[in-house]
Amino acid sequence: MTNFSDPATLIGQTVIDSDGDKIGKVGQVYLDDRTGEPLWVAIRTGLFGNKDSFAPLRGAQQSGDELRLTVDKQTVKDAPNIDEDGHLNDDEQQTLFEYYSAYLGTSGTSGTTGTTGTTGRATADTDADYGRTDATARTSGTTGLTDAGVEGGPGRDTSGPNTDDAMTRSEERLNVGTERQEAGRARLRKYVVTENVQQTVPVSHEEVRIEREPITDANRGAALDGPAISEEEHEVTLHAERPVVEKEAVPVERVRMGTETVQDQETVSSEVRKEQIDVDGDNTTR
Repeated sequence: MTNFSDPATLIGQTVIDSDGDKIGKVGQVYLDDRTGEPLWVAIRTGLFGNKDSFAPLRGAQQSGDELRLTVDKQTVKDAPNIDEDGHLNDDEQQTLFEYYSAYLGTSGTSGTTGTTGTTGRATADTDADYGRTDATARTSGTTGLTDAGVEGGPGRDTSGPNTDDAMTRSEERLNVGTERQEAGRARLRKYVVTENVQQTVPVSHEEVRIEREPITDANRGAALDGPAISEEEHEVTLHAERPVVEKEAVPVERVRMGTETVQDQETVSSEVRKEQIDVDGDNTTR
């Protein structure tokens, strides 16, 4: 017998086979009516989980959100097609026991099977390996609740309460913008340098020029004024121009700093996450 302290935790868990391959999701759990031990599990397989496959819970192990069976995936897929309608009759249970006899060590079931009242219970006597107890595979046919106490029904999310008939796929998108920040500083500084400047300036000077004129009636009186023979000395002042350098500071221009915006292109990269949806089942059609 397989013991699970809370069978409700099995609903919605991922079912993997003995080789570790994924089979589907747990849809409903069928319990022994007398002991309350889980006997069978209905697995949602096929496109969008629209196919139910029954598998035995004998020897199954629960780890985290996974349920590992002792049977392989192909065996579960090839299991007899039984509708999960809240009721297992004698023939259906007999068929399951015979099909999984290699895993259960049973040769079949005995006794009678039927439904009781309005609860939709399907009962059967199990083989000795199951303790030969009256096993009840119970689902609430009118409320959509399994005996494990988890809500079910069309379009339900196997990991939670009822939703619609589709799941939402989301992904991250890269929104790139710009922000203004300080990139550096520029400084305007004035300092003094000395350089040699050459400039040509015209200058003039006086030179002595001897002028001779003959004695005429006009200058005779000045010529005879004084002794006839004597010594005499005349002097003339010569003048010359020289360059004179004066310096003065004059404004030549105004200099200021301004800024201008230059457009450029930069490529940025980042990792974004996206959700992918895989369909696990037979006859998958997109």
